Amino acid sequence: MPPTSQSALGNLPAELTQFVGRGREIVEVRQLLSEARLVTLTGIGGVGKTRLAIRAAEEVRRAFDDGVWLVEFEKVREPDLVAGAAVSALRLVGRTAQTPQELLVDFVATRHLLLVLDNCEHLVDTIASLAESLLRAAPRLHILATSREPVGIGGEVVVPVPPLSVPGAEGSPSLRAMLRCDAIALFVDRARSAVPGFELTEDSKITVARICRRLEGLPLPIELTAARLRSMSPEQILQRLTDRYRLLTGGGRATPTRQQTLRQCVDWSYDLLSDRERELWARVTVFAGGFELDAAEAICGAGLDPGEVLDLVGSLVDKSVLIRATRGDGGVRYRMLETLREYGRERLRGSGDEKELQRRHRDWFERLALRAYTEWAGPKQLEWIDRLHREQPNLREAMEFCLAEPDEAESAERIAVALYEFWVARQRVSEARYWLGRVLERTSGATLAHIAALCADTVLAAMQTDIQSGSERIEQARSLAEGSDDELLCAYVDGAHGLLSLFSGDLTDARTRLARAVPVFEASGDVLHQVSSLLGLGVACGLLQETDLAMACNEQALALATAHGESVYRSYAVAQLAFATVERGDLERGSVLVKESLRVSWMIEDWPGVASCLATLAFVAAAQRRAQRAAVLVGAAMAVGESVGSQAVSILEMFGHHTQAQQDATRALGPRAFEAAMRQGHDLDIDAALAYALEEDSSAAAEVPAAVDVLTRREKQIAELIAQGLTNRAIAEKLVISQRTAAGHVEHILSKLHCATRAQVAAWVVAHHRE
Repeated sequence: MPPTSQSALGNLPAELTQFVGRGREIVEVRQLLSEARLVTLTGIGGVGKTRLAIRAAEEVRRAFDDGVWLVEFEKVREPDLVAGAAVSALRLVGRTAQTPQELLVDFVATRHLLLVLDNCEHLVDTIASLAESLLRAAPRLHILATSREPVGIGGEVVVPVPPLSVPGAEGSPSLRAMLRCDAIALFVDRARSAVPGFELTEDSKITVARICRRLEGLPLPIELTAARLRSMSPEQILQRLTDRYRLLTGGGRATPTRQQTLRQCVDWSYDLLSDRERELWARVTVFAGGFELDAAEAICGAGLDPGEVLDLVGSLVDKSVLIRATRGDGGVRYRMLETLREYGRERLRGSGDEKELQRRHRDWFERLALRAYTEWAGPKQLEWIDRLHREQPNLREAMEFCLAEPDEAESAERIAVALYEFWVARQRVSEARYWLGRVLERTSGATLAHIAALCADTVLAAMQTDIQSGSERIEQARSLAEGSDDELLCAYVDGAHGLLSLFSGDLTDARTRLARAVPVFEASGDVLHQVSSLLGLGVACGLLQETDLAMACNEQALALATAHGESVYRSYAVAQLAFATVERGDLERGSVLVKESLRVSWMIEDWPGVASCLATLAFVAAAQRRAQRAAVLVGAAMAVGESVGSQAVSILEMFGHHTQAQQDATRALGPRAFEAAMRQGHDLDIDAALAYALEEDSSAAAEVPAAVDVLTRREKQIAELIAQGLTNRAIAEKLVISQRTAAGHVEHILSKLHCATRAQVAAWVVAHHRE
């Protein structure tokens, strides 16, 4: 989502626990970032590289005009997906023909920003190549990386991250002096989280100091150890650590390396767990990038009683093995630090259960993807978009497992086909082609999944203007489908071929093939393909100047999508109708349709669609001689367009509305007044820009439908909050739901009441109360 304000540019996460110490290191990193363009924090796992990088980045945020952006590579396993991970982190949308690296280079070229590249060690060669390309292309770009080894390109400044400071073994410093040691301060802070009211005392300070020295000031072992205070005293903890230390050194004088110290602490934490807890620790390492309880229960719950997984997960959270995070919709997700995941995975491998867990993981996520596809054209679509976004690392892991195992590729093919709609909706065309390309190298046959995969890859290739590859894929699909008497398979091929023809400019062929496919999809009840084919047919007819037929196709697509509660294709249908209506000169109806398209585009985070809608509303305002409003909307459209990267110009000029509005408003206001109003629009945050564009204020109220009982109980509750003037964000906070869920309810309310603005909903509420 575009940032809500200039001061909020970036995506640094909020800290879940207090940041302790590292004052000297932060000063050093801040200074180096002002002098060098690539600074890499190096050190062993568990030394605190990520926390230090995020805190240092937060402190220099204001120095970078275009923000500070975190790219996490911990969840990425494939080198080919490195650039795509950065594109997703920066929330970029580019021309579909661009590779992710081209999009990144294009975006950063003129910007002043800081990229934080976290956990680079397992992909260091690929990341080094990407970083070098970006730094060469963007003279004002700076990079802060974390890795267990240097990135290894010219101009890099390497900062080894040391352990936290610990008290010396000699003497007995005061409590105040003791707390000035970062390791002690961290232990005390985490101890207070484990045991509220914990205080460092004269009696305990020496014991705590010895614990921190034994752990060599390493943050991860200190946090794991402090969590043990729920069940052990500091003296008991020290005794256990001392016994293990002696075992490690054989009782001699040799000092363990810090890596050995880390290992001994994790071993100790593991040994203190119950058998069930150890088993679950090992099992949940099958997940990549975190997991949710339903997945853990299904995949890792073999041999456990119902409800036992939840109890064990809670116990592992209490013992700092798992991290509990609250999702935007109020749900809960769990993750594990990579150091602890590596340890647990080693234990899983040693148990002989790894392959079985991987298959259970693959099977569960295949079912999840197929269920999402089945329910895609329905009211749960936005929830599925959120869930699939969260589970991308697990879905990649599942496909990777299939492709590495003999005779398992068909499962990866089914997953990839099921994810096609998600990838397109999220503009992840390059990643979609990456996985489908790998899948199609290993699969064959006239199965539905294989033909669907070929058709999907055909359309994706067309979207990237790779017409030759698309043509090769569709011919493979056609030869397989023609050997079957299945009419639906042939319709899949016709639909994909029609879209390929549309992108290649053969409009007549596109119209013929899509018109042939639509009735087959309708007869089979395949709403998803029917709607997408209708929209493609509407575009082809429109470009062929068959305006009435184009409008009819779009109207039918809109009616189908609305009836099923679908959002993505509905947004496309409304947009096509809106722009066509404006082009025909019906500004009043066109404006209402554009506003509806704007709401839906915002709800599904289609930022190119949002920018295009704002530009068209600016055009309408200028045509209606509302020059001030037109200028503000020109600026707002420009700001959203800029946020999606190099596609901005093509988005805004798709219909020429942006330029025309700019010219008309400048003539009406004069250059200086126009520039001031445009700047006002450019500086609006996204919520304010939408409210302005939709004219959501008390003066905007108009005639509203009669107060009929058409809303659900939840929708009535939200309508009341709209009438009180609450924004979607405020509604979400009040009802403890995600902002996107709130937006979905608001959209349904507007649709059911046939309202164009929130003010009309407020008027409906008032009228309803009077009845």
